[in-house]
Amino acid sequence: MNPDSPTPPFRIVVIGGTGLIGTKVVNKLRALGHQVVAASPSTGVNTITGEGLKEAITGAQVVVDVANSPSFEEKAVLEFFETAGRNILAAEAIAGVKHHVALSVVGLERLPGNTYFRAKLAQEKLIRTAGIPYSILRATQFFEFTGAIAERSTQGQTVRVSPALFQPIAAEDVASAVADAALAAPVNGITEVAGPEKIGMAALVRRYLSATGDSREVVEDPAVGYFGQPIDGQSLTPGDKPRIGSIRFNDWLTQFTTSK
Repeated sequence: MNPDSPTPPFRIVVIGGTGLIGTKVVNKLRALGHQVVAASPSTGVNTITGEGLKEAITGAQVVVDVANSPSFEEKAVLEFFETAGRNILAAEAIAGVKHHVALSVVGLERLPGNTYFRAKLAQEKLIRTAGIPYSILRATQFFEFTGAIAERSTQGQTVRVSPALFQPIAAEDVASAVADAALAAPVNGITEVAGPEKIGMAALVRRYLSATGDSREVVEDPAVGYFGQPIDGQSLTPGDKPRIGSIRFNDWLTQFTTSK
């Protein structure tokens, strides 16, 4: 935190605090003794309408935004991140928040045709220009989304997936990085976090389906891309010196399959 910030424990608001990443971030910060508000529509905080937002943020030193759009449709996803971003940042300015932390995605500028990535870039621009000290943490794709990649790529009993390398990460490691960022000084810039190994997207899906007893055939198809956009081995991988997670895919997959 800044030298003039209040001393710990902090009051921290986690927007999207009941979701996949948010729940983990809330638990990690609470375990360290901080006063944490899990803010989401289910807890009475709506960043689109503004309901409960001012009340949740009042008195907070840090706001963490890990919320995601409920729709990936082009108009809806852009409206979500822009409207929510403006409302959150306006409430923070009134409350005197000292640090805004946002979770974003590695490789946004490399896939300009991806509507979700364009919406996240718009969110990042709002953060950079709001005048509130900030840290943007860009993460690679989550292990937890491998099943969704397979479903989206299925035609009959064939799963057509790009062979391009990417560097996916466990949600647990993402949450640890977000929690650490919330307790550190604002970087007023972007940092990246990625998994410990690069792997072809098709190879990842093949291992996932095999481990879960799914008989669908995975076919490597460079034309598939990512959400319809062409990709190569640099499109979805981090730049120099990212923070690297500790959980490898095989270890995550073992835990995932044994817990089902």
